[in-house]
Amino acid sequence: MKTEVIWLIIGFAGQLLFSLRFLVQWWQSERQKRSVIPMEFWYFSLAGGVTLLSYAIYRLDPVFIVGQFAGLFIYMRNLYLIKKYEQQASEIQAN
Repeated sequence: MKTEVIWLIIGFAGQLLFSLRFLVQWWQSERQKRSVIPMEFWYFSLAGGVTLLSYAIYRLDPVFIVGQFAGLFIYMRNLYLIKKYEQQASEIQAN
């Protein structure tokens, strides 16, 4: 398989992962009858962002690179804040 085809597959896979986050968010919101952002949203954001960043680097697209790179910090920060909140909540319950 040609390198270009492999990178196109990687690019589309990243876009699929990135798009799945919206489906997960919509599905959870419908189930709970309110707007929620589940943990999976951030994991799909991170996985899609890393994959798309790899594709953007391969394509040498500076606009795409900056956009995906900046997003990764946001996704990781949100995951950190969620984990930190859950840890604090479990410590409070333990006391």
